Amino acid sequence: MTTANSNSVFNIPAFWKAQMQDWRVTVIRTSLERLGYKMILPYLTLYVVMLGATKTQYGYISSLGMILGGLLAPVIGSIIDRAGPKKVYIFGICVLAGGYLALASAKIWQVAALGIFLHAMGQRLGGQSCATICGNCLANCDRAKGMLVCESLAAGILGMVGPMLSGWILVNMMGVQGVPTDPNSIRPLFYIALFFTIISLLIIIFKLSFKSWGTVGKKETHIFRDGIAILKADKNCRKWMLIAAIGGMPMAMVTPYVQVFAAEAKSASAATLAAMVTATALTSVVCGYVMGIISDKYGRKPVLFVTIALYLIGMGLLVAGHGAGILILVGMLQGFQEIGATVAGSIAHELVPHRIMGRWIGATSMFTAIFSALMTALSGVVYDNIGGQWVFIIYILCELFIRVPLLISLPETLTHKVDEEKFANI
Repeated sequence: MTTANSNSVFNIPAFWKAQMQDWRVTVIRTSLERLGYKMILPYLTLYVVMLGATKTQYGYISSLGMILGGLLAPVIGSIIDRAGPKKVYIFGICVLAGGYLALASAKIWQVAALGIFLHAMGQRLGGQSCATICGNCLANCDRAKGMLVCESLAAGILGMVGPMLSGWILVNMMGVQGVPTDPNSIRPLFYIALFFTIISLLIIIFKLSFKSWGTVGKKETHIFRDGIAILKADKNCRKWMLIAAIGGMPMAMVTPYVQVFAAEAKSASAATLAAMVTATALTSVVCGYVMGIISDKYGRKPVLFVTIALYLIGMGLLVAGHGAGILILVGMLQGFQEIGATVAGSIAHELVPHRIMGRWIGATSMFTAIFSALMTALSGVVYDNIGGQWVFIIYILCELFIRVPLLISLPETLTHKVDEEKFANI
């Protein structure tokens, strides 16, 4: 495993060249996926609601893909440990493409529901493959920097271009003024996202190797028993399951409703919605890699605590603030959640041996997905029946009273040495 020279941490081209090709390929693929996703993100929930779905129905349909993806996660993790991530990666991207195709062709919300279902499942499968590659291709001293090169610089820059491009298309080509009210004005964005997804699929097919880091080989594996054995082996793994579940709440119950809440409760225009997502990506680009350097030098936990605090401030401003300027600031602070999620991923990769990384990620993905699915379904009910602001307040309380105390009790994984003997029988 190659690591960049410590004297050239700011020399990103040198860092890039020093890493394994499989990691570089997955960075390119993730960047293209992020470009397409960030194009549709400001308008996705609005689109489904305009086709006739309620917020409660949106929550239910979003949760279905998460549940199935989560239940498949341990199986997928075992396959990755035996055969490597490439086949799983290809399958996940195909499912993702199917989701975009269903969304693009939807005339009724039920077809859009199928698209949301496939999109959530495809993201889960592709993300599990991506996480395994990062966990195995990057050395501890390079892990946070490498993951944030992907998240903040590569995906971040294209993630910033995405909403700018989609906002320009809606305003200048589709003639949208103010908040979008016609689903047909949003529909072309899904075809563009589908195009980028197909390109990313071709890159994985032709450029990613069939390398496997697992030591299982043809040995029989016990998918769910292995996951339970990992949790029994180390109390830090048990803590991480709940930490990861709370950490997944923003994607499950916050991000899907930020844009629709801003539009409905704060009267945000199409341009403001796009600017919020652009601001999120800008934060990742400007701050991400620097925070990765700090995380690799001084520790994961201090950086993670800072990102959590800044993101929670953003959620508070979303609930209490008004005006386009405040909403764009909220978008900027949302970028720290994406940085924090990447740093948290570094922690997860440093809790178990590399040879069981696929099954570990599968176990955490299953628990996180099921928890996220429940919270996604709950958030739709809360939004429709109690008020949109309570979706964000519930998340804030979960962070402050569950995740943060557990993180405080977790060791600093930058210097943590995995006790191989604990996992010897897995």
